Amino acid sequence: MGGSIAAQVQNQIVGEVPDVEVTTEMKEIVSSVSKLINRSKILAYHDRSDGGLITCLIEMAFAGRLGLCIDLKEICGPGKKINEVLFSEELGFVIQVLKKDSLMVIDSLSKAGMKGHVHNLGWVTQHKDLCLALNSKVIAEWNQDDLLKEWHKVSFYMQQIRDNPVTAEAEYQSDINANKYPISPKVNFTIPVKIRKRYSKPLIAILREQGVNGHVEMAAAFDRAGFNCVDVHMTDLINRDRRLLEFQGIVACGGFSYGDVLGAGNGWSTTILNNYELKSEFEEFFHQEKKFSLGVCNGCQMMANLSSLIPGAEFWPQFIKNESEKFEARLVEVKINDTPSIFFKGMSGSTIPVPVAHGEGKVYFNDDQVQDVLSINAVAIQYADHKTLPTETYPENPNGSTLGIAGFTNKTGNSTIMMPHPERAFLTIQHSWAPKEWKKFGPWIQFFVNARDFIG
Repeated sequence: MGGSIAAQVQNQIVGEVPDVEVTTEMKEIVSSVSKLINRSKILAYHDRSDGGLITCLIEMAFAGRLGLCIDLKEICGPGKKINEVLFSEELGFVIQVLKKDSLMVIDSLSKAGMKGHVHNLGWVTQHKDLCLALNSKVIAEWNQDDLLKEWHKVSFYMQQIRDNPVTAEAEYQSDINANKYPISPKVNFTIPVKIRKRYSKPLIAILREQGVNGHVEMAAAFDRAGFNCVDVHMTDLINRDRRLLEFQGIVACGGFSYGDVLGAGNGWSTTILNNYELKSEFEEFFHQEKKFSLGVCNGCQMMANLSSLIPGAEFWPQFIKNESEKFEARLVEVKINDTPSIFFKGMSGSTIPVPVAHGEGKVYFNDDQVQDVLSINAVAIQYADHKTLPTETYPENPNGSTLGIAGFTNKTGNSTIMMPHPERAFLTIQHSWAPKEWKKFGPWIQFFVNARDFIG
């Protein structure tokens, strides 16, 4: 129990500290678990670390919004104290398996060097409570609602002081809701299983500036769709080592251009607007209707500041500080609208999960501007709730944007900007969870394939 959280909160600074005693078996254990996961024999996994076994179990129950019936009889034998069993932070993990697979899983892990150290703890329930028993006698029982409130209380109190107290309250209420709605994708198109090979690979500039960190993922996505991706730093353009008209498309990537200290993408766009040759080059590219441009996150903010150079983009807004007054990094869902955007062709009506990571992503319009933008079908995507409806409710809408607006297209559709990161979700493996029917690719691969189809 030495060094454990349970010991620390009781001011006990002595005792034996856990260490790694399975150095020779570790390789086989990891291999065995990996094989079981690949065979879909492990439904859930969590390590026993900070807080010990009881914390591990509670966290798993929270994640699935399910209850647990736990009997400690197999691990709390003679000479063992319940508190040590529950709060020790010795190396270990808990897995969930189907009942019919339990003997096979135990046998597999035992052969990997864990014989005598694999125990059946109990089962999952739908009633959302956590029941603790010893030799079939209940010794403790907690309601998940109460546990959730206690679990999130400290973070809530800190956020009330540090962040916007209104959004802090909204997130707390979302976090403590035992009946919280899960991510529920609604895909109205066929997700490609394989990407059609082409004879040509058009050039696309993966554009970045100091601090941008999303360029490799972006290149990976466009490469899978059939493009020849070229890493183009702004210095390459300033020094005239590369010219934009070499490329069929350009994409301004996300990250933290200039560390965001100059505002959301403002430093990046200012570099262009205050350089006559560079400004003229971007303007000339944007006027090519057979070429396309995309801005994501910092790139979205940068291109929004260049809207005066982009035909049919005069209504694009600025992006201001999030309503929550903090950096938002979370998975949200966006509803795809029917617009001229070449990227979203055939995807309208779908609601798809996508990561966001930004501190200044709030779109603000007055009422007249909103109606003008909606009337010309320029709003490409909107943050959506569990009913797939556009929402201004936090945290489903992570930044407080009016009507949940998350992205725009210009009038011809060859230029699109968006705050979420599609390049971080085009492969199913990039999702922590995905529907079983999704194969190698997630829905966002269609976004990139559409760009390749536009080139022809």
